[in-house]
Formats: sequence, structure tokens, C-alpha cells
Amino acid sequence: MQKRLSALTGNINITGQTGPDPLISGIAYDSRNVKEGFLFIALKGLHTDGHSYIGKAVEAGAAAVLHSDEIAKDSCPDTAFIRTPDTRIAMAPAAAAFYDNPAANLTTIGVTGTDGKTSTVYYIDQLLELCGIESGFISTAACKTAGIIGKNPYRQSTPEAVEINMMLTEMLDNGKTHAVIESTSHGLSEKNNRLGEISFDAAVFTNLSHEHLEFHGTIEQYRHDKANLFRKLKNTGFGVVNADDENAQYFIDAAPVRVYTCSLKDPSADFYAGSIDPGISGISFDLTVNANFDSDSETEAPYAPATVRAEIKLPGMFNVENILEAFAAVYVLTKKSPAELAALLPEITAVKGRMRIIEQGQPFTVIIDYAHTPGSFIKLFPDMRERTGGRLIAVFGSAGERDVEKRPEQGMIAASYADILVLADEDPRGDGAMQIIEEIAAGAMKADRNAPGAGGRKLEPLVRELNLFTIPDRK
Repeated sequence: MQKRLSALTGNINITGQTGPDPLISGIAYDSRNVKEGFLFIALKGLHTDGHSYIGKAVEAGAAAVLHSDEIAKDSCPDTAFIRTPDTRIAMAPAAAAFYDNPAANLTTIGVTGTDGKTSTVYYIDQLLELCGIESGFISTAACKTAGIIGKNPYRQSTPEAVEINMMLTEMLDNGKTHAVIESTSHGLSEKNNRLGEISFDAAVFTNLSHEHLEFHGTIEQYRHDKANLFRKLKNTGFGVVNADDENAQYFIDAAPVRVYTCSLKDPSADFYAGSIDPGISGISFDLTVNANFDSDSETEAPYAPATVRAEIKLPGMFNVENILEAFAAVYVLTKKSPAELAALLPEITAVKGRMRIIEQGQPFTVIIDYAHTPGSFIKLFPDMRERTGGRLIAVFGSAGERDVEKRPEQGMIAASYADILVLADEDPRGDGAMQIIEEIAAGAMKADRNAPGAGGRKLEPLVRELNLFTIPDRK
């Protein structure tokens, strides 16, 4: 694939340009990935500045450089230099143009929220595939651009615009018609613009709680950036929100199109889960579709209202929320009947590392989960406490160079329900491991050991003292 540089810059704010109009054979923002004929984009990062590596990029064969700072070009007469106020903003239109705007040829479904994004993405993808639809997805834990699921090779849940467009192109090349994208607040922020050139056919909001304030600054800005997903909906698209979250109306108001509601509390919601019968390894519930659909509409499904008994082989009440939102999105997209779609739910499997039960014949339950925010903790721990006949033991940490205010909250919630806490490294990055652990432990010391269970139900008081261990080496 090759494109003239001028074909990539039509939607970029150019403030200066020198040099030829070369053929571009690829795009990179890391000088180590530059090859002959590439466009190198100099990004300013948290720890380094891409402008410092322009020389290395040119030595590696870069035919053009996109930059924002004033730089010396005299030694590179054969290299094209384009200056723009913000290279992060410019990267999205350049990448979309290079890859022929692949999102325009896919049905795109975005999932945002603080918790449950990865699982909901995975459930939507599975349901689409079970309906006979060729689907791909991009998420924190994994990606699927061809026939098999592989690890996300990048350190970002929503990769940079270059990788997003490359992966969407791979999906098209492999016959995919639908793409499910985990849409993080970083990816949706105007400052990063990773999803800047993608308009969505469907948007799903799971929930919102304290997270990533080290980047967004305030919870209001965090919410605003997440709601950009709903602002990016096509005029033929639709939204799905968790109506039980206090921020649901904000996301509904942000959308220019119809938004469907999901609830475990309100029987009048468009999609309602009631009569829930939970177990440690699976849950059954009545799934009611109340939406007043017009069967003649091209964007809305018929068959409502209807109630069917549904079953999922997944633990955790929050998985009912995630499944309900995935069901709603796929229901509107496919126009399957509630009974047809609900019959597929028992086949849905959990994401690796998300509420995965480990069975090795041991006389106790082992569950691995990715819960890492106060919002996910307050859903997970009360639920697990109610289902645990013996002691509840938790091993967790908190990421470095991320929201520090959440650390004591994590400790306080976990210690309110667990008998034993083992505080260990998650990914300290540049922060001190013991500093993070001590901040979590400080919150644990303030725990309410008589906290209520899931849904506010009364639990037997914990009579044992909290045992707390600080062991940075998680292995």
C-alpha cells in the first residue's frame, strides 16, 4: 500500500510545509518502527518527545515527518516536513486516509464506561458470531481481526489511530462486516483523538466511577470525554445505556439518535433483567424487552414486548448488566427475536482473566478477575462475600502513574468484605511499589467491617480480624 503524502494531509491543519510530495508506504510514531518510505509522526509523550528522534527516523528511511515544534531541516533536503499545531490530533486523519477509512465500510460498535468494557465487547462479538455475522473486536485483553483471538499487542486498551485503522483494515481484508471497539476515555478524548475519524453505528455505556483523573483532571471531564462516543454516533445509529447508573441521562442527552435503556431495577426499561437467580458459576433471570419498536423501521427491531427466561454461565451480578447491554445492542442490530437471541446466551464464555473460575480439583473456589476501580470493587466484593461460606481472600494492587485517589478507596472496600488481603504489584511503572501498596493499606485501615452485601442486603458481621500482607512480588 502506497499513498502520496498530499493524499494523507487533506484534513490536517498545516501551518508549514517543505520538501517533496513522496509516496508513503507506512506510518509510524516510534522511530524504531520506521521503514523506507514511511511518514514519521513526532508525538509528545509522558516520558519522551518524538521530536528528539526525528534524526533517527530520517536515517531509518522516513520520507516525510509530521511535527509540531520548530526543527532544523537543512540536513534533510530530500525529506518532506509538515508542521501542524498538534501531531496527536493530526495522526487520526492521516491514518484514516492512508488506510482508506476502513471504519466507513464496517458496522462499528463502541463500548465505553469505567468497568465492564472488555467483557461487554467480548459478549457482543460472541453474540454476533453466534448469529452468523462475521465480527472482529479490539479490547484491553484481546483482539480479533481474523479467525482467531490473540493478545492485544499494545499497552493501550484503545490503541493509537495508526493501529486502530490498521486493525480495522485487517478485519475488512478477512471478511469481517462488524467491528466492536473498546472505547476508552483516553481514546475518545479530543486531546488524544485516537478515534477521531470513526463514526459509530452503535454506542454502549456500561457505568461510570472514579478513574483516570490523572489524565482528565476532573470527574466531569472524564464523563465528557466518555460521552464523545455517543456524540460520534451516525444519524442512522443508536445507543444503549445502563439506566441504573446515575450518569445514564448525561449519555442519553449526548446522543443525536435514539438511546435504549437497560436495567436490573426498573421493569419499564427497554431491556430489563428481573427474577435473578444467582449462583457461583452461573445466573438465570427473566429478560424482558419493553421497547416500543416499529417493525417497519430499518433501525429498530420488532417483537417487543416479550419476556423470556435467560441463562448465562458466568458468575457475578455485574455480568448480568454486561450481558443485558450486549443483548440490547445485538438485538437492535440483528432484529432477532428475544427468544432466538436469549437461546444463545448460555454459549457465551468469559474473557480470559475476567471472572474466570479456576478448577483444579481443589476444595475451595478460585476466581481471577480484572476489577481495578472502586466502582468494580463495590460490585465485586459484596457479591463475593454473600456467596463465600468460608474465608474471602483477595490479592490485588493498583497501577502506577494512574489515578492515585482511587488507591485508598480500593483498600477500604476490599477490607470491608475480605478476611485476608494480600497487596501486591499490579504495574508500578515509574511509581514506587511500596508507596502504592501503603496508600491502599491506609484505606484498608478505615474499612467498615459490617458493610452491607450486594443490593444493600444485611450480612453476618465479620468476626475475624483483618489479616493484611504487603508482598510486592505478586508471583
